[in-house]
Amino acid sequence: MRVLMVEDASDLAEGVSTRLAQSGIVCDVADCLEAAEDFRAVQSYDAMVLDINLPDGSGLRLLRDMRAAGDRTPVLMLTALVSVDDRVSALDLGADDYLGKPFDQRELEARLRALVRREADQKGSEIVLGPLAFSPAGQSATLDGKRLDLTGREAALLGVLLRHQGNYLGKTRLYDSLYGFGDADVGVNAIELYIARLRKKLAGSGVGIVTQRGVGYRIGLDG
Repeated sequence: MRVLMVEDASDLAEGVSTRLAQSGIVCDVADCLEAAEDFRAVQSYDAMVLDINLPDGSGLRLLRDMRAAGDRTPVLMLTALVSVDDRVSALDLGADDYLGKPFDQRELEARLRALVRREADQKGSEIVLGPLAFSPAGQSATLDGKRLDLTGREAALLGVLLRHQGNYLGKTRLYDSLYGFGDADVGVNAIELYIARLRKKLAGSGVGIVTQRGVGYRIGLDG
């Protein structure tokens, strides 16, 4: 999962970003509306965490512009403003959820997972494909009931593939889900290495990752 956080309080944003990374969620941080627009111009996101009060305007303006342009990216509003009028305004403009400051990091992560889950075919706490079950919350997986030994990147990649099971995802799309702009020293071909590792760990289970040259990778049941 890749998230854009639009928040001008640098300590808060950096702390959230670091904790999200530990949970397998890539988080880019924009400290103003202009920076957020720059990020969105070159990158798509699974969800956005958007503050209302920003140095160059209101986050509600960005939300309004996104919805007017047909952008349905799930948006969680994050602000110290807690009046009912503020919450109603944000929700009426198209916000998907609302979280007031201060907040618990665990709740933020749970709400983000719930927002992304709304767009998925499987709505439960686990994503299941045959004998394979993946927990987005725990960034862990079991195969025939036995826990798979996965690195953080392998778990994140498996999660992306399973959320889009049945569809081919290009190497760049997978890379963007695993790495942020601060990981420029990692090449896109690293995806091939992680795909190879996942295939080895899934071998013989009936779950496979198929490659279609020039298109991408798809996870599914063999045969």
